[in-house]
Amino acid sequence: MKFKLRVNLLVKILIAIVLGILCGQFFPIWLGRLFVTFNALFSQFLGFLIPLIILGFVAPAIADIGKGAGKVLVATAAIAYIFTICTGITTYFVGESIFPSLITPRDMASDLGESHDMSPYFTVDIPALFPVMTALVLAFTLGICLAYLNKGGVLKSILDEFRDIISMTIGKVIIPLLPLYIFGIFLNMTVAGQVSTVLGAFAKIIGVIFAMHILLLVIQYCIAGGIVKKNPFRLLATMLPAYFTALGTQSSAATIPVTLRQTVKMGVSEDIAGFTVPLCATIHMSGSCMKIVACALALMIMEGIPFSAPMFIGFVCMLGVSIIAAPGVPGGAIMASLGLLASMLGFSEADQALMIALYIAMDSFGTACNVTGDGSIALIVDRFFGNRRNPIPQEARM
Repeated sequence: MKFKLRVNLLVKILIAIVLGILCGQFFPIWLGRLFVTFNALFSQFLGFLIPLIILGFVAPAIADIGKGAGKVLVATAAIAYIFTICTGITTYFVGESIFPSLITPRDMASDLGESHDMSPYFTVDIPALFPVMTALVLAFTLGICLAYLNKGGVLKSILDEFRDIISMTIGKVIIPLLPLYIFGIFLNMTVAGQVSTVLGAFAKIIGVIFAMHILLLVIQYCIAGGIVKKNPFRLLATMLPAYFTALGTQSSAATIPVTLRQTVKMGVSEDIAGFTVPLCATIHMSGSCMKIVACALALMIMEGIPFSAPMFIGFVCMLGVSIIAAPGVPGGAIMASLGLLASMLGFSEADQALMIALYIAMDSFGTACNVTGDGSIALIVDRFFGNRRNPIPQEARM
């Protein structure tokens, strides 16, 4: 009888971090430069892929939102987006008041991913086909027009297939190579003497974000409970099976059956639940937005990078759109946000690598927060549309 040990991405990332720190203590420079060379090539490929990720996921997602259910769909999408945006902006202001007392700013003499002695043997420039903002505008234009036309057609089929190609590239190439990329980053940081600062900040950030995401769920269910006139804590307790399922699966899509069952148990009509839960699994990203904003702010404080409220508000508004329909692989949302991190917040390639590592370390908590919050949105939508007879066309149900 064969026994196959399966190790998820989080475990692989943690192993890569530990090995990077340990190997940085004794690896000769020539060997370390091999991994730095790989990181340089991987970063170039990732930079090439980022605009394609945005176009591949955002355009089909917006086009899909235009199908079928009219006011019910618009209301669900609007509530999900408002929840996501409000979460991101609130996270910024909370982090701005808390993080400076937890993180000591440090003026990095060199970039986190680079050191004088650990330069790559060679690099290959792989320019992107178009800038990140061009990809966003093109995705919005295509998605909105296709949603308005409300028909499949050749272009919609092409975009769907393009999304599948990008998703496969992430799942088969980017994700498997991420541990090696993270290993190289922490190997280099250890040689540069920066790893203790980063790890100390990591531990503090994770603790704060965990507390914040619990508070977020309480607030969401207090809002929903007030609207539907039910005890918010009982509603939240009903959704706990979905929360713990998402912790294990790290996938909103895989948790849909449990989320749907628990949402109906809260009193949401089956029609509304059957429509809103699968839709929100794609477009409601409050937990993911919280993690990305908090991690980005913490890294900017740690590195002494200037930031402001208007900068982050604009970033959050764009982030709420760019991470919808993130691929069903661990870390999909952070992959879709890398372009905005670079273009709007000025993150370097090494900063983006740290964001990936920090985000994936909390991936299950963000997914659980997204999934559990879906129930609160379903409650609100059901309050205004659930009493209507057959409010959702059969073809629009997911």
